[in-house]
Amino acid sequence: MSERPGLGKRPNSHEKGVSPPPSKRRQPSTTTNKAVADFFTPLSKKEPEQMSWRVVDDSLLIGRYVASARKLVKPTKGKRKIAAFDFDSTLVASASGKRFSKDAVDWKWWDSSVPGTLRSLHEDGYFVAVLSNQGGISLKPNPKTVKSDQKRLGDFKGKVSAVLKQLDIPVSVYAATARDQYRKPRVGMWQQLLQDYNIESVDAVDLENSFFVGDAGGRNAVAGGAPKDHSCVDRDFAANIGIHFRTPEEHFMHEDSRPFVREFDPTNYLQEGAAKSTSAVPIPFSEKKSPEIVLLCGSPGAGKSTFYWRHLQPLGYERVNQDILKTREKCLKAATELIKERTSVVVDNTNADPPTREYWVKLAKDLEVPIRCVLFTAPSKLCEHNDTVRALNIGPESNPENRSILPKLAFTSFASRYREPKASEGFEDVIKVDFEFEGNEAHRKLWTKYWV
Repeated sequence: MSERPGLGKRPNSHEKGVSPPPSKRRQPSTTTNKAVADFFTPLSKKEPEQMSWRVVDDSLLIGRYVASARKLVKPTKGKRKIAAFDFDSTLVASASGKRFSKDAVDWKWWDSSVPGTLRSLHEDGYFVAVLSNQGGISLKPNPKTVKSDQKRLGDFKGKVSAVLKQLDIPVSVYAATARDQYRKPRVGMWQQLLQDYNIESVDAVDLENSFFVGDAGGRNAVAGGAPKDHSCVDRDFAANIGIHFRTPEEHFMHEDSRPFVREFDPTNYLQEGAAKSTSAVPIPFSEKKSPEIVLLCGSPGAGKSTFYWRHLQPLGYERVNQDILKTREKCLKAATELIKERTSVVVDNTNADPPTREYWVKLAKDLEVPIRCVLFTAPSKLCEHNDTVRALNIGPESNPENRSILPKLAFTSFASRYREPKASEGFEDVIKVDFEFEGNEAHRKLWTKYWV
């Protein structure tokens, strides 16, 4: 029997017939009629998405939930009443019992009364907002952490969207992801909220009836009960704005308030400083014909650079700073050249420990010039405060070198290395300088806000 090329043998009459191929089962479509209708609906006639997101300054994440039309309540006339809330451990908690949610669905209401309370506030004419620090989220692209960053961001957005969809009232969410002007207790998120809703006048907000609810209230631990709060930033945030503060227990469960403590209160610090102050201590420096080395010792933010610009630069002292020159070797070389030119030198670094200071004592000995030490006594919390005020209020007076906020490690590292300088190390003398605020009333008002 002949074969047709490429087709194999022709079946004979004794062979069984070939069965037709089985018919394919129809797979049910996952596209809904609503989705099809939405696709063909003109943009001008489509309903807006209920949840929308945007980013400001690569650090502030803003979400806005638009509720169902039937849930909208027109705000009352006159001043706006604002009810603002922290998010985690205030409105929601993790369903898994962990401190932080593991994914977008790991959440539950902090208390069963939360959704009903928020809906009642909306019905009473309050503008409801969420203002939350979210340091675990990064909005700046980093190739090394892009996958984990995207997951955290996606989980947060998913969780917020689910919470607000269940709540179904108009809510705006502000999430500060960086250590900048938006992070509580700083008021950048509040200011952005007012700007977004054209509430530009200070008198446009009913401060007396507005409030902020958060779990970071600086509360002391209760024996056998509630632990100490992790910080006081929520209470300080409300104080900076000038509105009432409540904890979740006080607001949702109507519990009595607990005692609280602030680690650092700038207003109290100024009052205590004024009480201790008797008269201005004269600065024991004057123009000298023979050069000398002045070694500054103190934490970042203690006032070292300000002391130089105010008291020593006018006398002709030149400044050597490792933040600018980058290495100790370059600082030693620059100082040597200045001394050889008969110019006095100020070493403006932290100089926390004897081994670091020994380099400069040896240089003074080699160059046959005296060396003095100025010790700045400001405590760590005050220094953190000063550093943040300086960095976030950029200007020729407050931040002439345009410095950014230092990480907390800069202060803890200094504290761990610090050993008080002694004349026995080779100094002519050790002069102690306490921090003293200097500035006009506007500067004082700014400085006495809570910044860390």
